[in-house]
Amino acid sequence: MSRFVTINSNTDFRRAYARGKVYTNPALVTYVIKNRAGICRIGMTTSKKIGNAVQRNRARRVIRAAFLSMPEITGGYDIIFVARTKTVHKKSTDISIIMQKHLISAGVIKDVTESST
Repeated sequence: MSRFVTINSNTDFRRAYARGKVYTNPALVTYVIKNRAGICRIGMTTSKKIGNAVQRNRARRVIRAAFLSMPEITGGYDIIFVARTKTVHKKSTDISIIMQKHLISAGVIKDVTESST
């Protein structure tokens, strides 16, 4: 089984935009909201401002690869990632660092540097 379920419903996206906590960076925007399902669900948004279809698909691939490198997420959260124009020019390792900061700030994953002290 995969580590996450994909969000496809527009109502779920709108609920995250309206009531979720937002974390921003020039390369990535993250919305996090707790859900009742008890599983991690993710959604990705890439607008036409990013570029053509090839660039939008690359941005989604980079975000997905960065998310798969994250530690296991326990608890039920809806996480929406919004790609920005700088996302296309970054590698998944760069996006992974940004994503990790956002998810630690949201309390979704634990900070590994904090637990070692």
